[in-house]
Amino acid sequence: MTEIRIPRVLLADDEPHIRLLLKKALTMMNYTVVGEAKNGIEAIELFGKEKPDMLLMDINMPLKTGTEALKEIVAEFPDALVIMLTSVSDLSIVEKCLEDGASNYIRKDTPLAEMKKLIEESWLGCLGGLQ
Repeated sequence: MTEIRIPRVLLADDEPHIRLLLKKALTMMNYTVVGEAKNGIEAIELFGKEKPDMLLMDINMPLKTGTEALKEIVAEFPDALVIMLTSVSDLSIVEKCLEDGASNYIRKDTPLAEMKKLIEESWLGCLGGLQ
């Protein structure tokens, strides 16, 4: 019998209400939120400490942007599953994140049901690559 592994997720966003929304959505999906970062520096530190299965990270954050944090995390953890969160409509920034190692991106104005679907697809895609 195959053991079902509950994904451990780190949230990184400077907006507390976004972190709360994501935490509730992930809890409903039976994921475990192992930490919350409010800037890019905290995201890097918490990722190294917690080694989560997945990181949902805002692109625009203080102290260190999500794009800067992404580069550092992927350099140290090449297999990191990072989903970028964005409220910007500039696709060139999103494309750069995908080139730099992000697995996917989610616009913050995405309806919750669609957001959950994108997270689940990213997680299952990661699992498929591990088998």
